Amino acid sequence: MSIWKKKPLHLLLAEATESEKGLKRTLTAWSLVALGIGAIIGAGLFVRTATAAAQNAGPSVTIGFIVAAIGCALAGLCYAELSSSIPISGSAYTYTYATMGELLAWIIGWDLILEYAVGAATVGIAWSEYLNNLLVNVVHTSPIPYSLSHSPFQTSALGEHGMINLPAFFIVAIISLLLIKGTQESAFVNGLIVITKVAIVILIIGFGWHFINPANHTPYIPPASTYTDDQGIGHHFGGIMGILGAAGTVFFAFIGFDAVSTAAQETKNPKRDMPIGILGSLAVCTVLYILFAHVLTGVATVEDFRTGGKEASVAFAINKYMIGYEWLAQFVTIAILAGFSSVILVMLLGQSRVFYAMGKDGLLPKAFGDLHPKYKTPYKANLVILLIVGAFAAFIPGDIVGDMTSIGTLFAFILVCISVIVLRKTEPDLKREFKTPFVPLVPILGIIVCLAMIFGLGWTNWLRLIGWLALGLIVYFGYSKKNSKLNNPDKEL
Repeated sequence: MSIWKKKPLHLLLAEATESEKGLKRTLTAWSLVALGIGAIIGAGLFVRTATAAAQNAGPSVTIGFIVAAIGCALAGLCYAELSSSIPISGSAYTYTYATMGELLAWIIGWDLILEYAVGAATVGIAWSEYLNNLLVNVVHTSPIPYSLSHSPFQTSALGEHGMINLPAFFIVAIISLLLIKGTQESAFVNGLIVITKVAIVILIIGFGWHFINPANHTPYIPPASTYTDDQGIGHHFGGIMGILGAAGTVFFAFIGFDAVSTAAQETKNPKRDMPIGILGSLAVCTVLYILFAHVLTGVATVEDFRTGGKEASVAFAINKYMIGYEWLAQFVTIAILAGFSSVILVMLLGQSRVFYAMGKDGLLPKAFGDLHPKYKTPYKANLVILLIVGAFAAFIPGDIVGDMTSIGTLFAFILVCISVIVLRKTEPDLKREFKTPFVPLVPILGIIVCLAMIFGLGWTNWLRLIGWLALGLIVYFGYSKKNSKLNNPDKEL
């Protein structure tokens, strides 16, 4: 029973043939670009931009977006090669199992569980914040009481204490139950949400440009200092470390681009279309993100984002400074709620696929690989996910879970980059529809940029990741190693 035993490629490819038989190659490069834009633009942009400006970089959050985009582009090229070579569910978990063995596969699978759980929770918390904004500014009614819409670790400027974030738990629960039933958005509805989200960003950039106050951009890169947030946690603010911290924070805004790489088996010409889809969607979103951040930090001050603008920061900035455009703030609030819902759905769906893959391999209880007799969905996995994600959303502040998502994803990206190098050495004859250029240079650069962003996120986030991985090792050696189908020939694969 070796913890370094790899899952043979012929088994993975057989599973791919069996489970994904019948997929048609219908997607073009432009289909992939549209898919990527839809997956990328979400809670990260509308919430994390203001957080990064307040805690890390001020106006130079735009440079942070550029650093994050470079890291995503390098990792994205590696994702494209692996997804075209091993087209099966499980994402980075599956790639690591095939290249670096079971223990590292477990670590990355456990890491992905954290990434999707806290990612969905972060968006759920953002959904709750914008719901309160909707009730006050659009419906013109009382907001949900602070105690019932914030975590126990939060206190308002008026001294009110949070108890539980019920709206965040509610949206996570509703979408989890929809996923159990198998309800998915149609391509038409999803397309409308994508168009709406992009339109919002363009409208804010277009109208907000005229309200930029040059004083808010001076100095563009603030001098290095330390900012202590409401939880008493210190952050590097300004200078190089502030920009790296901002990159790690806004990195959350790019999560979802790897969804493009999972569509390799349905792409007409993967060799040409995959890099266009991945890099094209990243390029479009990066330009929009930089312009959006430039406008937002020009319209409102850093102090606004640290105080009144912490929640629903975009609508706050519009209402306070863009006189005559209050209708835009209302439109933003309604449309963002719809957009956030679709992002939560995608993240919870992704989490259930990782649970399902690990359950089938025996690394998690077999129940996680069970399908509902009627709906044919991994319903037991979805129920456990509901409880885990719901707890994060209800009881942990949004800033903390957002950074945990970023560091978890960056760690996954590093292992994906390493997997490309390893697979090139161990399986040189493997059929690759798309090849990452300049190997090992591109994967090594991807590793370096991702490590730099992890470094910028600070020691408190390193400790959270290490603690989570330590808990995962206890579970692995206590349960998974003994129940692994690969390491136990008597258990059917």
